[in-house]
Formats: sequence, structure tokens, C-alpha cells
Amino acid sequence: MGELIGLVAVSAPFLMVFGIVWIQKNQKLEEKRITATAEASSEKAAQYASHVQELESRVRVLERIVTDKGYDVARQIEALRDTRTVEERGSGVQMNFAKKEKA
Repeated sequence: MGELIGLVAVSAPFLMVFGIVWIQKNQKLEEKRITATAEASSEKAAQYASHVQELESRVRVLERIVTDKGYDVARQIEALRDTRTVEERGSGVQMNFAKKEKA
């Protein structure tokens, strides 16, 4: 029994030093992980904010178009129908989509 106590007394300081070094190393690793995650999250947040700002700008334009008193939806729909009629008649310049440009 005395030998076991002696062995524990001799090895305890080494085990404590090893434990302290291991804990510090893991703590630094965890801090690096947290920093990397925070940077990636902030980058994504900036991208989302930019995208949201762009979408809000587009919505504002659409709201302005729809609420504009001079906006004539029926006239534009008829203009689209007229364009379709022109295409059905075959008038205009024929476009050859089968022939492709070579690089």
C-alpha cells in the first residue's frame, strides 16, 4: 500500500502538468473554431443584408410602377398582344437560332 501512495505522489505532478497543457491546447483550439465560425457567420450576414437591400429596392420600384397614376396596365397588355400578332404573321426579321457562333 505504501508503494502505491509513493507512486501516486511521484506521478501526480506530471499528470497535473500534462492535464494543464492539454486543457490549454484544447482551449486555444476552441477559440480558433469560435473565431472561424464568427467570421463565416458575419460574412453570411453581410451577404444576406446586401441581398435583402437589393430585394427591397426592387420592391420599391415595383410599388412605384403599380401606384403611379400614369401607369396604364391595359395599354401595355394590348401592346404585348400586338407584338404576339406580329410574330404570328411572320413579319419581321427571321432569326436563325440553329446556327451558332464558333469561338
